[in-house]
Amino acid sequence: MTTKKKGPTLSVHDLRTHFHTKAGVVKAVDDVSFDVKGGQVMGLVGESGSGKSVTGFSIVGLIDPPGRVVSGSIKFKGEELVGASEERLQKLRGNRIAMIFQDPMMTLNPVLRIDTQMTEAIKAHRDVDAQTAWEEARDALGQVGIPSPEERLKTYPHQLSGGMRQRVAIAIAFLNKPDLIIADEPTTALDVTIQSQIIHEAQTLCRKTGTALIWITHDLAVVAGLADHICVMYAGRIVEEGKADDIIDRPLHPYTIGLIGSVPSHNKRGQRLNQIPGMTPSLLNLPPGCAFRNRCKFDDGECLDEPGPTRPVRGRSVRCFHPQRMEVTS
Repeated sequence: MTTKKKGPTLSVHDLRTHFHTKAGVVKAVDDVSFDVKGGQVMGLVGESGSGKSVTGFSIVGLIDPPGRVVSGSIKFKGEELVGASEERLQKLRGNRIAMIFQDPMMTLNPVLRIDTQMTEAIKAHRDVDAQTAWEEARDALGQVGIPSPEERLKTYPHQLSGGMRQRVAIAIAFLNKPDLIIADEPTTALDVTIQSQIIHEAQTLCRKTGTALIWITHDLAVVAGLADHICVMYAGRIVEEGKADDIIDRPLHPYTIGLIGSVPSHNKRGQRLNQIPGMTPSLLNLPPGCAFRNRCKFDDGECLDEPGPTRPVRGRSVRCFHPQRMEVTS
């Protein structure tokens, strides 16, 4: 007797999200595909303007005009979300799918106490009494390392530090034990110590609850010790994908090599930091062929064509005509 293989929590296939502006069409997300399984942490990495945040907002249905998902598929536990009604998406958001924003005040209401916000988040999706909701809120704050959670529940957001507010936002995201959480650079504005603590807490909660987590960041160093799987985005496309250790130790795409090389710990003491030359091209005016070719030392005539995804190494996908092999030492 064979057991049925469990499918991914989220499956994104050929996703395209475009913004139709007076200046032209901005292809913010263009042909993006990936899967995330329950309990897995996937890092979505790239520079500002690479399309990683728009990918996250597309999944939860928070793309405002003039942007829209023009094609592709977003399946959450087998259910197609592209074309789903706003009513259906509202039932999923905050319940089965949660999002943690870079600014916790996008989650928190400044004029309501923390206990009010957390208990309402619970009661909006589940039929529980006030006492049960309060106890769950208290326990959720404790799980993210907030001391004296009973006292913190009585406070307003402005009475908490930035790190504490972000912990509350993470606690709210986990309140209803969602199947998927999308974290959009939630620790960027925090100091390194608090950042490390929050990353550890989010990783631990995912392992305990079986929640799938997409961690969006511009910093490969952040996801190096957090993610199981990494997708590297550039100019609206995933240019490299694979297991986190493989991506960090043996990058194949020149852009990934550049991102890793620009991390201070990968440079010898006293030497100038390695940098990727040039700037990310405007999505309104992408160069023909490979979008990275004007910044790449391996650029040749072949790069005038658009590279498709290939698998030069088992378990890896890369969009490049000249995938490199490079050992990165810490």
